[in-house]
Amino acid sequence: MEKLIRILTIVLMTVSFFFSGFPQKYLKKIQDRGELRIGMTLKQPPFSMKDAKGNNIGFEVEIVEMLAKSMEVELKIIEIPFADLLTALEEGKVDMVMSGMTITVKRNLKAVFVGPYMVSGKSILTRSAAFSDTDEPADLNKSDLKIVALRGSTSELFVKKEIPDATLLLGKDYDECIKMLDDRKAQIMVADYPICAYTAQIFPEKGLITIDKPLTIEPIGVALPSDAAHFINLVENYLNKLAMTGALDEMNEYWFESGEWINKVLPFKGINIY
Repeated sequence: MEKLIRILTIVLMTVSFFFSGFPQKYLKKIQDRGELRIGMTLKQPPFSMKDAKGNNIGFEVEIVEMLAKSMEVELKIIEIPFADLLTALEEGKVDMVMSGMTITVKRNLKAVFVGPYMVSGKSILTRSAAFSDTDEPADLNKSDLKIVALRGSTSELFVKKEIPDATLLLGKDYDECIKMLDDRKAQIMVADYPICAYTAQIFPEKGLITIDKPLTIEPIGVALPSDAAHFINLVENYLNKLAMTGALDEMNEYWFESGEWINKVLPFKGINIY
């Protein structure tokens, strides 16, 4: 973690210098406001979540904290249900959306996307060992199977397209989806691989399991307003600098591989831990 702090300090210094002097109208609006507004669900570990003290933490939270500091403005994370994130961006309620969002053509029609800053994929979370060998969607395409997915997500579209015979249930957030598993209203939850993997790790007593490899490959990116060319360029260059300095890899390793952050949320030990 000390290595990551050193890298981020270098990034902060170089990016702060790069950001100075941007006259573009959208950026000026952010600077005049003194606040960068980010749309997130805060219920998508390890992308974004709440720790045991109620603080915002996660891979994406760390990225936007550094971005706001580089821009010399305050960070305001606005918690929004996933299905409403792009609408909030279109209506000007947030300046950008960073919430484990897959870049798709349909979404790109509504907003500009920068990235991907990581690649994820669909996986499953379940109580039943019978699904542990699942390696393709056809294995789940059964009429007696109930599957829950996040409303408005690519997981919902994935189930509708690839697993049409199963009964699809929708949750407004992952708390609700996991509760459906906990209450046995659904046998499987479909979500991004990191969310499935770490939910199983956070809830060892619930006997939740996931599969070893994702069923799909999906690029994750940042959604930005279509009328903010210099702001888009700024975010793109910021992410590039994180990648070039190795900071992005360090953060990825900490949040998606090390598991070191899990003890920060374990004290909740309840279904609404995010």
